[in-house]
Amino acid sequence: MYFAYLMSIIQINTAFNIDLEFDVAEFHKRLLAYIIDFVLMIIYLWSMKSLMYYGFNLDFETNMGLDILLISIPMLFYSLLTELWMNGQTIGKKIMAIRVISLEGGEPTLGQYILRWITKFFEWPFLFGYIFFDSQRAFAYIFSYAFFTGLLGIAVVIIIAVTKKNQRLGDLAAGTVVVNTKTQLTIDDTIFMEVNKADYKVMFPSVMRLSDRDINTIKGVVTQANKSGNYDMCNRVAMKVKDVLKINTEMHPDQFLDKLLEDYNYLATRE
Repeated sequence: MYFAYLMSIIQINTAFNIDLEFDVAEFHKRLLAYIIDFVLMIIYLWSMKSLMYYGFNLDFETNMGLDILLISIPMLFYSLLTELWMNGQTIGKKIMAIRVISLEGGEPTLGQYILRWITKFFEWPFLFGYIFFDSQRAFAYIFSYAFFTGLLGIAVVIIIAVTKKNQRLGDLAAGTVVVNTKTQLTIDDTIFMEVNKADYKVMFPSVMRLSDRDINTIKGVVTQANKSGNYDMCNRVAMKVKDVLKINTEMHPDQFLDKLLEDYNYLATRE
C-alpha cells in the first residue's frame, strides 16, 4: 500500500484504490491530549484514595486487593476502553479534536487498539507502584510516580516528534495514526443527505450491499472531486462500483455516485 506525505497531510489508499487525505494531528495536540488524560487519572486516583482511606476509614494493608480493583485496574484500561467506546478517542483526544485511525483507512481493529495500549508500558509504574505504600504515605508518592512516569515518557515524546506521521511506538506497532477530526468540512461533506421527497424513486437498491466504509469512501471522493475540479477519481470509483454491484447505467460518473449516496440515505433512514 502506498502512502504519500506532504507536511501534515497523509494520503491513505482506500478499498477503491483511491487516495483520501487526512490531517495528521499536530504534536502539541497529542501532548496536550495526553496531559489532559493524565490529569484526569491523577484526579481519579486522589479522589478514590481519599474516599477509601479517609472517607470510609479502610485499612490499607487489608484492602490492597480492593485498591487494585477500584483504582489501578480502571486506570490501566482507561485508554483502551475509551478509544474502543469513543471511536478512537480518549477524553483528552476528544477535547483536542483528534482521533486514532488505521493506516488502512477507517477505524482500527480491536487488535490494533490492544497493540497501541499494551505499548504504554512506561505508564505502568505510575499505575501500580504507589499501592505498595500505606495510606499515610501513598499520597506523598503519587506525585513522585507521576514525575517518574513523565521522565519515562520523554522517549515517547521524542519518537512522536521525529516520525513523519507523529506516531508513537504503539502507533508504529499497530499500524495506526492520530489525525485531526476538525476540518473545513461541513455537514454537506458527510454521508448524511436529507432526502424528504415523498415520491422519491430509488434507482439502485443494490447500494445497500456496500459497507459503511465504502459509502464513506464514495462521499469522500465526490467531495474531493467537487473541490478540486478533478473528476478522474469519480470515474475510477464509479467503474469499480458498477462492476461490484453489476449496474449498467449511462449516467455521468459524478451524477451516478451522487444518486448512489441519495439512495443509500433514503434506504438507510427507512430501515
